[in-house]
Amino acid sequence: MVTESAPFPRPIDTRQRFSALLTATALGIYLLLIVGATTSLTNATAACSTWPTCHAPVDPLSQTQLVVAWGHRIAAVIVGLLVAATAVTAVLGDVSRRVTAAIVLAAALYVIQVGVGAATAMFGSAAIVPGLHLSLGLVIFGTVVIALAWDLELATGSDDDAIDPEPLEEGAISEGASGGGRTLPEGGLARARLTAFAYFKMMKPRLMWLLCLVAAAGMALAAGPSLDRYTILATLGGGVLAIGASGTFNHVLERDVDRKMSRTSDRPLATDLVPVRNALAFGGLLTVASLSVFLTINRLAAALGLAAIIFYSVVYTLVLKPNTVQNTVIGGAAGALPALIGWAAVTNEIGLPGLALAGVIFLWTPAHFYNLALAYKDDYARGGFPMMPVVRGETETRKQIIYYLAATLVSTVALAWITDLGALYAATVAVFGGIFLWAAVRLHFEQTEAAAFRAFHASNAFLGAVLVAVLVDALVLTGSLF
Repeated sequence: MVTESAPFPRPIDTRQRFSALLTATALGIYLLLIVGATTSLTNATAACSTWPTCHAPVDPLSQTQLVVAWGHRIAAVIVGLLVAATAVTAVLGDVSRRVTAAIVLAAALYVIQVGVGAATAMFGSAAIVPGLHLSLGLVIFGTVVIALAWDLELATGSDDDAIDPEPLEEGAISEGASGGGRTLPEGGLARARLTAFAYFKMMKPRLMWLLCLVAAAGMALAAGPSLDRYTILATLGGGVLAIGASGTFNHVLERDVDRKMSRTSDRPLATDLVPVRNALAFGGLLTVASLSVFLTINRLAAALGLAAIIFYSVVYTLVLKPNTVQNTVIGGAAGALPALIGWAAVTNEIGLPGLALAGVIFLWTPAHFYNLALAYKDDYARGGFPMMPVVRGETETRKQIIYYLAATLVSTVALAWITDLGALYAATVAVFGGIFLWAAVRLHFEQTEAAAFRAFHASNAFLGAVLVAVLVDALVLTGSLF
């Protein structure tokens, strides 16, 4: 009796296990990058003057530095074994040529990186080109993630999962989506409560906590423990008002499309609960109030606040969202601006750490929102929006999530190198980055609405945890651990 052999050598056997091995390798390399950044920031490289073992110099540095240096060496060994195992499995298994080539290239570069690390330990950082060790690590990580995205695309994708981006016929819209038949409460108090909640809903309060956290992280990076109370209150207060103004204008401009989509058909302007004229006046009032608060800090913060309102309300809502499949990518600038506002509120300038934090948010946005676009693919098609899964299909969208997630993780490493963030930040981005990547890989195999929402929530958890870690590290722990 002839039996069909497994596509991969034991103990891998199946493609799903190979994808898991490739994912673990990518996470290991990412963790090594974070540990390497921590090693550099704490000057832990000076705690080891030999290689491959680690012996302290004549005048030993702190015990913490020695622990960090040993952790880096041990992590490098473990990750090296993962890289080698992945390369051998790819060569012997049923893997495409380009995936195999990418993995083998990563393995070869890893050997070179080990040599660079050894030279740094024995001869000092001046013996090599500045930044070479980190650059090699980033290239290795990017190569492995690209191989992962290609492998997942071949294993789980299809070529015909895009749909017509044109809006559906009016008869296909669910009954009750239009607000023309809405009945208001008869009681004055009940009607006032409903109206007040409608105005509150137009401000998009769900966005406020995260964007305020972004601004707070920008302030913390700029000021550290010396951050004063008024700057905090004024920046966050002005930010809340700016978010409310942007959300209100968005509701006004998309009210007709909102009636066609199930997830937005109950919005206040889609149901005619709030008149357009009143909504415009409310948005204008919020804009003036926001700029007034920002001006009590400095003009740059006010200018960036106004830019955020205009970009989201006009550029994203009217120009990008209905016209280009890259709407979410470019639109990520709106979510990144609070980082610059927070930094500018403290320094009255735009600095590199603020730009680095904004870069994290910008790259995170597509990896985050594409999950929601997958879950509401048919709804966005009904509204006529050229979202990635509508135009390019679900397979391409899932691959793009992996790409942008990898870019986000690289940007968190860059933020660690640029700032004085320490061990808490490193541990947080490693753990929650791993959870986010795990959810994104599972999405490839499950391909369900529940899996898309799982990855969406994982992305929220990742960014929220990273921002909290930035706050704690910058405000409390900076300079106290090392």
